[in-house]
Amino acid sequence: MNGHDETAAQDVSAIQGVSATHSQSATRDESATPVNTAAMAPSEPATQSEAYRSGFVAVVGRPNVGKSTLINALLGTQIAIASSRPETTRKAIRGILTTPNAQLVLVDTPGIHRPRTLLGQRLNDVVDESLSDVDEIAFLLPADQEIGAGDKRILSRLRSQFAIKRDDGTFKWKVPLIAIVTKIDTLGRQQLVAKLIEIDEFADFTALVPVSALDRDNLDEVRSVLINHMVEGPQMYPDDQISEESPKDTIAELVRGAFLEELDDELPHSLAVVVDSIEYPDSPDAELGVAADGKAHVIVSIYVERNSQKPIIIGHKAEHLVQVRKRLRTPVNRIVGQKSRLDLQVKVAKDWQSDPKQLEKLGF
Repeated sequence: MNGHDETAAQDVSAIQGVSATHSQSATRDESATPVNTAAMAPSEPATQSEAYRSGFVAVVGRPNVGKSTLINALLGTQIAIASSRPETTRKAIRGILTTPNAQLVLVDTPGIHRPRTLLGQRLNDVVDESLSDVDEIAFLLPADQEIGAGDKRILSRLRSQFAIKRDDGTFKWKVPLIAIVTKIDTLGRQQLVAKLIEIDEFADFTALVPVSALDRDNLDEVRSVLINHMVEGPQMYPDDQISEESPKDTIAELVRGAFLEELDDELPHSLAVVVDSIEYPDSPDAELGVAADGKAHVIVSIYVERNSQKPIIIGHKAEHLVQVRKRLRTPVNRIVGQKSRLDLQVKVAKDWQSDPKQLEKLGF
């Protein structure tokens, strides 16, 4: 573990299986005994079963608990913006994890929070839609933060939708509820043990897995647990498909993520990005300039809420636009399949976060 005498992976192994599941059925109910760290054993590899497993996993949690970071780490590539700022994810992004015996569609949802704007309410609506038909839920809880009101609100919401309350007050889950304890690299050994026990007692989870996505500690165990608790089903997507996102949507998210990093703490929520078009040089309706330089022309509109915010996006002598173009040159080329030119246009959509028409125009 960074800064400690043992790595996070060694800590996990030494805790006699707290990293593993309560390996009972996927519909385990909420009436089991408290955690017994000595009795809990690591889950068996998913290859123990010949049955192919597939389905949808909703990845939920409060804002900024590491949902996007974990999904990117499991897939081995970036499909979602990973940022230290809350409420970075604004849509349900589906990442496709395919192994020889399973295919999981990981749905990266916006963080569940109390909305302050119409946009915030729309983001919560996205979560509702994402949860409407899933086979498994991964509830992320950060190791470096206390269990709070937001976590309790999410648990209550999940119970109302995915659990049946018995007469004695206990709950029976309709789908597996996996607790994934993120950011374990921030804790020492004894702190980690105490945190895992605390989270285990928070709700009777089907499984509990600690992980550090940034350090890639225990990712294999997370993957194994999610597969082992998934229902049997056929492969739904080709082996090489890793996302349901269109090229336009993927580029828009990359541009927004690049500006979030470039602008530090400025304008994190006032920014919206739309890719208006991708024009290829061999297209019959391509502009003359596109055909002349032989590059794909990616036209991107960047929206802010007020005119006074435009200079912040553009930067002194357009430095922010230049840096974002440089940062995204290779990933955008890879997405469009050839060399490209990124045309960034900064526009104003007044108070778009609270304007229903503007939100619809921007895809919310």
